Amino acid sequence: MLSFSQARMPPTQAESVIKNIIREIGQECAAHGEIVSETLAAFMVKAVVLDPRNGFNMDRTLMKSDVQKLVKLCVSRLLDSKNPSLDTIKMQVYFDMNYTSREEFLEEHHRILETRLGSVVREITDNRACTREELGSLYRKVVSYVLLRSGLGSPTDIKVVREATAALQSIFPQAELGTFLTLSKKDKERQLKELTMIVTGIRLFNRDCAKGGEGIDDLPAILQEAIPATTQHIDSQLQTAQDQAYRYTAILEKVAKNPLMSMELQPFMLKEALYNVRQYEIFLQIILPTFIALSNLWTSFQDETVLVSVLSNLTTHLEPFLGTHELLFPEKVMQNLLDGLTVKTDVCRMKEHMEDRVHLVDFRKQEWLFPETTANFDKLLIQYRGFCAYTFATTDGLLLPGNLAIGILKYKEKYYTFSTRDAAYLFAESPEKYIDLIKEKAKKNVELIQLLELHQQFETLIPYSQMKDVDKHPIKPITKCESSTQTDTHILPPTIVRSYEWNEWELRRKAIKLANLRQKVTHSVQTDLSHMRRENCSQVYPPKDVSTQSMREGGTRVPRPQIYIAGLRGGQSKITCGVKVNLTRAVDET
Repeated sequence: MLSFSQARMPPTQAESVIKNIIREIGQECAAHGEIVSETLAAFMVKAVVLDPRNGFNMDRTLMKSDVQKLVKLCVSRLLDSKNPSLDTIKMQVYFDMNYTSREEFLEEHHRILETRLGSVVREITDNRACTREELGSLYRKVVSYVLLRSGLGSPTDIKVVREATAALQSIFPQAELGTFLTLSKKDKERQLKELTMIVTGIRLFNRDCAKGGEGIDDLPAILQEAIPATTQHIDSQLQTAQDQAYRYTAILEKVAKNPLMSMELQPFMLKEALYNVRQYEIFLQIILPTFIALSNLWTSFQDETVLVSVLSNLTTHLEPFLGTHELLFPEKVMQNLLDGLTVKTDVCRMKEHMEDRVHLVDFRKQEWLFPETTANFDKLLIQYRGFCAYTFATTDGLLLPGNLAIGILKYKEKYYTFSTRDAAYLFAESPEKYIDLIKEKAKKNVELIQLLELHQQFETLIPYSQMKDVDKHPIKPITKCESSTQTDTHILPPTIVRSYEWNEWELRRKAIKLANLRQKVTHSVQTDLSHMRRENCSQVYPPKDVSTQSMREGGTRVPRPQIYIAGLRGGQSKITCGVKVNLTRAVDET
């Protein structure tokens, strides 16, 4: 939704004012028989406010008179039935609201399918069948689930049900329902999906063998018929749009060179008509690669069939947005304007300047990219949809395709192409000047914002389909250059260890110093082998055992002498007197 930066108005109040303006615009248009969506009305409000010719200042509060003026201008532009610019804006809004990428569409399609199958899955996984009748009813629900999930036939067709039941019984007999009921809810869901894939494979195999396949459409044949028919229609429309764009471009080139003719054709909306057909061409080119991808896929035929239908419907609804320029410039008028002119195609214009390359020696500060020096050259995000920035800025909005062979200018991480080498040189001298001119032109023709992808300069107008890509990092060029290398004799730096020591005793000294055992407790163990760090052995002669035999045992012992001297410690007298006492026992007493 659009928002104004109003200095003295709270955000909620500003949003309320904008909603009221959009609602009033819709009511005014409906009163004149024109139904306008809120998105289109909001887009037009922003377009009118951005146009400097209308005199709106976004930094001040909108007065009541400003609101009335804004509503009047928006309604006037929305009711202008002869304005190619309005057709282009309507086309952009419709495409933005209806187009999604293939992955997003199929993801949403599968999500809806899972939602619809949710109730059937719960009836099966939450079932507590016990009796034979309940088990039979549960088995029939499993068959219905398999048919609904596979989409191969209707679960109300008795022939389809019988065939699916027979295929299911071959891999999952009804007798195994008891084991199935004991599984957890998550395992039940997983097994149901596996059963669906197996039954689907069996039925497709039987169909190929002409032994079954009741209710299964020939999806490959349907796609083979639908894709060429749709792509042929798109190719035809694309060729028509390109031819019309070439003719408008030729006329506008003539007008740019002839100021008198410019005055005569001032009332005509030639540039708006060119913008209209170029936008239509771009949308068709976006749709066409999708069909090319479809033709290469032979899986997920149902998804592809639905996608073909949606894209075909989208193409059909884009065509009515071309009506106004055909009314303003019928074939007779175009023939008069094209008298004496040569209509050139985009390819012809590129071939004319294929050899006019930019010389790098002429530029010191700017960086130029070329196909042979950039690996991802064709994947770069070119500004202004690849149209020549200089031509558009200097001719007040003429769209000429840029020629990649001339070179791509890299300026502030953005990439620009040009139709001629002279245009490239002039733009490179002062890029900001021409970028500002293009921005001012886009304010006057708001359909250029999406046509030339100027959303970053007008952030409030970024389409919903591109919002998710805003924060992504753009693809950067991978440049290549000629280089040579030479291997040195010593490819590694010298590794001289100054602390290396070969002397064993010096190592011992450093180890002792490092250990610092003065404050440590040491424990040691010694073994026979480690004693004196050498093996030690000795030889002895063991004594002989000698014994005698007698009638009785006997033995002798000499008494131990026990002699003591008393009085050595002294006493009361100053003279020490020692007394020898012999306590040794006599020999005969022992």
